[in-house]
Amino acid sequence: MQIGIVGLPFTGKSTLFQTITKTLLDPNELSKSEAHQAMIKVPDARLDKLTEMFVPKKKVNATIEVVDVVGLQKGDSGSTQFTGNFLGKVKTNDALVQVVRLFENETVPHPDGSINMMRDINSFETEFILSDLAILEKRLETIKKQILKTQDENLKRELPVLEKCYEILQTEKPLRDANLNKDELHILKTYQLLSVKPMLIALNFGESQIKDTGKYLEELVKNKLGPNTKALSFFGQIEKEMADLPEEDASVFMSDYGITESALDKLIREAYDLLGLQSFLTAGEDECRAWTIKKGMTAQEAAGEIHTDFFKKFIRAEVVSYDDFIETGSFAKAKELGKWRLEGKEYIVKDGDIISVRHS
Repeated sequence: MQIGIVGLPFTGKSTLFQTITKTLLDPNELSKSEAHQAMIKVPDARLDKLTEMFVPKKKVNATIEVVDVVGLQKGDSGSTQFTGNFLGKVKTNDALVQVVRLFENETVPHPDGSINMMRDINSFETEFILSDLAILEKRLETIKKQILKTQDENLKRELPVLEKCYEILQTEKPLRDANLNKDELHILKTYQLLSVKPMLIALNFGESQIKDTGKYLEELVKNKLGPNTKALSFFGQIEKEMADLPEEDASVFMSDYGITESALDKLIREAYDLLGLQSFLTAGEDECRAWTIKKGMTAQEAAGEIHTDFFKKFIRAEVVSYDDFIETGSFAKAKELGKWRLEGKEYIVKDGDIISVRHS
């Protein structure tokens, strides 16, 4: 899974990237055109506990790739230009985090001259919608001509989906919150449309604004948020300083500022929710590991995430929920009490299931 961090210049998006990835970028690197990428470990207290119990040779967290998407430029008028180079880089991301600036800093002025949350959010939305409209308009013209010539049934199925999406975009609404079904999303996947990507809006506040976060989030709930558009608040400069501290000192630092959850934990939690993801676990003396899967996956599909042969040669899955395992204290006791059970290939895996795959 790849998450792209986007934002207007001077919003703190590179600060967020450095904070959650614990990567220190040279100031000279920030102006370059290459995207900055890093893998982050998904924090999981359940995996930590299993590692403490089994003391395995190896502990493997689930991971997410994070990209600091660069390419936005200031135009001659001073406002931001959304270049084709930038939009092309955004297309490869599975989900987007848009960093929106709420903090004031006279030494680093906002590129559009003032702090305005909805204006900045809508500037991205408008560019994404215009990009999608251009792609669909061109494709619709091509499809209609091809259908007249070939009567291709696949194209006939595709046409009404693209027409529906084109009409939605013309109302200036993004496709991500249009309640498209799986078949429609499958057809759209080929085109890498921007407004269909799940969006997490990350509001970057200053130190003096800790008590103000609620009113801005409430405004977003009223005006912008949908099933695939969510929001969180963070304090870029404060959290960047915390990232350099030992864990114990960072906890004290957070408490002093009244911050209850780090930017990393918030981002992971909301990103998993947006993308419909969850984790299952494997545990033993050799390795304790968290695996990321889509919600609704079967035991056989989850087994395939461990190894492709496990999918092909799947027999049964031995399953115990994390809570039941912790309550019983061991696999042997879980089996004795009937908490450890055998499940077939159609079993729907639940978040936190501890699984052992039986295969031929």
